[in-house]
Amino acid sequence: MCGIAGFTHLGSPFVPDRIDQAVASISHRGPDEQGVWQSESASLGSTRLRVIDNNDGSQPMFSEDKDYVLVFNGEIYNHRELRRELEGLGHSFHSSCDTEVLLRAFMQWDTGCLEKLRGMFGFAVWRESLRRLVLVRDRLGIKPLYYACRGRNIYFGSELKTILCHPEIEHRIDPHALETYLGLNYVPGPETMVEGIVKLAPGSMLIWSGGHVSTSRYWKPSRNVAAGRSLRDSVGELDELLHQSVKEHLAADVPVGLWLSGGLDSSTILHYAAQHSSNPVKTFSITFNGREFDEASYIRAVSAKYSTIHHELDLGPETASPDAIADFAYYADEPNADAGAVPVWFLSQMSASHVTVALSGEGADELFGGYITYKADRYARFARSVPRGIRRAALHSARKIAASDKKIGLDYKLQRFLQGALMDERSSHVFWNGTFSEEERGELLLTNRGFGMRKLLESIPQDGDGKRFLAFDQDYFLPDNILTKVDRMSMAHSLEVRPPFLDHRIVEFAGRLPLSHCIQGSRLKVVLRELMGDKLPQNILTKKKHGLDIPVHGWLRGHLKSLLLDTLNKRAVEESGLFRWSYIESILTQHLQRKANYGYHLWGLLMLFLWIKQWKIECNLELQVTEEYSTVSA
Repeated sequence: MCGIAGFTHLGSPFVPDRIDQAVASISHRGPDEQGVWQSESASLGSTRLRVIDNNDGSQPMFSEDKDYVLVFNGEIYNHRELRRELEGLGHSFHSSCDTEVLLRAFMQWDTGCLEKLRGMFGFAVWRESLRRLVLVRDRLGIKPLYYACRGRNIYFGSELKTILCHPEIEHRIDPHALETYLGLNYVPGPETMVEGIVKLAPGSMLIWSGGHVSTSRYWKPSRNVAAGRSLRDSVGELDELLHQSVKEHLAADVPVGLWLSGGLDSSTILHYAAQHSSNPVKTFSITFNGREFDEASYIRAVSAKYSTIHHELDLGPETASPDAIADFAYYADEPNADAGAVPVWFLSQMSASHVTVALSGEGADELFGGYITYKADRYARFARSVPRGIRRAALHSARKIAASDKKIGLDYKLQRFLQGALMDERSSHVFWNGTFSEEERGELLLTNRGFGMRKLLESIPQDGDGKRFLAFDQDYFLPDNILTKVDRMSMAHSLEVRPPFLDHRIVEFAGRLPLSHCIQGSRLKVVLRELMGDKLPQNILTKKKHGLDIPVHGWLRGHLKSLLLDTLNKRAVEESGLFRWSYIESILTQHLQRKANYGYHLWGLLMLFLWIKQWKIECNLELQVTEEYSTVSA
């Protein structure tokens, strides 16, 4: 596991230490080794976290004639079988690492090798004789890859900061990305929050040659439902696929552990990992002692069943200090309003002190229909049969209910549902996973054209069953929120996280399932529950889904209040030229005085302003600031 960076320099001054700066900015991704290579036309660099073949495998890696240069971030799980195939074609190997297998596969088949790879990766191959650069990202977007084009040159890297270190790159906020961030809690690809820097889409490759750039998809998930398929057959196939995937994901030359949340997904991965591990599995969990959503009892029950070597960290205010939260602005790379990044940060920190690799349950919710939003989609169809005036009156009444200090009080859930029930089906599904509604964005933003959100909503088919929403979440919510969050928080602590559910064979299997094998009425993840029905404790199968989150509403009224007020003050807001201070002041006051729950709204704005300050982001709008600095008091 590594981080990569690089750029071309045609017709521009050659700065020898620029690649060193880019690599240094992501040293946390690979503290074991850093390397660079440069020619008259290009510079490539990498940082390495040793996972397979600790003695060899240094990067950049070259062909014998130095014509091919590879930098690679990720893991190729089928590298041993590819090695045997390549040896049969006459290739000789000097190491046992998957990096060399990838290099020789590219030398043999060029981009045709991509269909043969199983794994997670972002890599770059430079061919000196052709002056050609190829960038590739894995099928599901588990590993990140960013790029920007300026003139004839291209800049790329595993994180935004590898590109932001170049003076040619403007640190200017993208107004369309800002609008989608406020609506979704993250920035959906290919855009980023920085104008002109984009994400290479999952399952895509980019070819740069002589200043010309082309991109194409080498893989798209198949979503053609297989007719006449029985649930029993689906259960049997998923069992076989999970055996294969988990076994491959356990392969490493360093200690491997597993993130255990006490839910169905991580418990399923533990079940298969225990069968393929000769020693007890090391498990790691975050708990919230004394909170209603604490999962400790479920976690300990599953840990005991599989006799794991278990480690827990109780996440309270004394752990998640303002200083720790402020660090996210650097390591999060671009703002993410998902407060679940906080427990992932501390879970990664704890895990990294014991293992180098951790397996996780990411992906099952999006593949098999595990989110409560899928229930909300269904219930809202019935709610829309009620006259609109009655629905508006119900929302007005819900807003009057006293705000709760709990993680998400019943009043908050009801209010969000009723807001969504006033929208069309596509808008409500996106809204339930996000924060600011269209109406709220109109009040908050000084300019709100809505282009970004409209374009995104149009990507969802107007008609169809619930699988269209699963497809949307697989295409956007999964890579641009969930996987981005896990990658940044884990790699900040030099920990590699592997999600066995996202083996592309399992993804293709899920695409063929009828909706009834995923969602039946109020029952979610049907095929996975059927598979694990006789394997896991019954309370794991029937428990409500909480997710890994923090009590953000209460924390912003408590130990994080000073950070919130110091960051979201009148001067900072008005100097940004983006938002109406009167609106932010209003929701701050209502939240701190416990008149409403605006915790998630304020968390997203807090992360945004910390990021703007950290990276000295230029905002597109400017206002004259005439009043003195002020803050809101509770």
